[in-house]
Amino acid sequence: MLSQLIAARGEGPSCSRKVRALCEKAKEILMEESNVQPVRSPVTICGDIHGQFHDLAELFRIGGKCPDTNYLFMGDYVDRGYYSVETVTLLVSLKVRYPQRITILRGNHESRQITQVYGFYDECLRKYGNATVWKTFTDLFDYFPLTALVESEIFCLHGGLSPSIETLDNIRNFDRTQEVPHEGPMCDLLWSDPDDRCGWGISPRGAGYTFGQDISEQFNHTNNLRLIARAHQLVMEGFNWAHEQKVVTIFSAPNYCYRCGNMASILEVDDCREHTFIQFEPAPRRGEPDVTRRTPDYFL
Repeated sequence: MLSQLIAARGEGPSCSRKVRALCEKAKEILMEESNVQPVRSPVTICGDIHGQFHDLAELFRIGGKCPDTNYLFMGDYVDRGYYSVETVTLLVSLKVRYPQRITILRGNHESRQITQVYGFYDECLRKYGNATVWKTFTDLFDYFPLTALVESEIFCLHGGLSPSIETLDNIRNFDRTQEVPHEGPMCDLLWSDPDDRCGWGISPRGAGYTFGQDISEQFNHTNNLRLIARAHQLVMEGFNWAHEQKVVTIFSAPNYCYRCGNMASILEVDDCREHTFIQFEPAPRRGEPDVTRRTPDYFL
């Protein structure tokens, strides 16, 4: 499917039909998944990818091909990098082909508004001459699960916690099939960040909240969780512990934006629920396309 889409660049109607067919199949699968999607171990948990397709290929080379390895991706597949179309097409294709082997959560960039600013919309126009592919994928994003629960003890999501959410059942009761709201609990799950300060704080991002160790400890205790795994923030070593190892940030886009110099990582959870981080560097660079419009530097 991916090779067909790449070959179909410039053949607008043909490509659009193939994307639409792929996304219709994916929608049927995703509609059946929960807002808190249960996941069994062993599984490899991954953070932001941001259109860095060659680095995603490196991730699969290091972590193992799907379906030989089970994967859980925590959102932000598009924007920033030069290959958002290829990245999201591959992940959605894997979801259709191996629905029990890969889980793809929604990130704050799986949004119509954000993708019009940070690259995915412009990439679709550049590669296919119209916005049809962008619209088809962004419509599909509404069906991506918001969170996942590995073996009832590792809670996985893109961003963080919300003052409006005390239990996982609160999340299960959402209607997620909508554009990411500007505020409220669904927004918070995709935008919030852990913080060194206790309690809830105003997020400098302009959406979501910051939350302290007291908040994460209470949430974990209430829901019988061992760990919160999340993405959403650039961390230079590829992973970063917070809140006395009750929260971990995983970032899977090495040398983010092709200039940050960071490592990437993935988190392997084995059959015994033990975890291992695997760090990796960028794939060998190829010639990158010239992109005349520079996206804003604010790291979302």
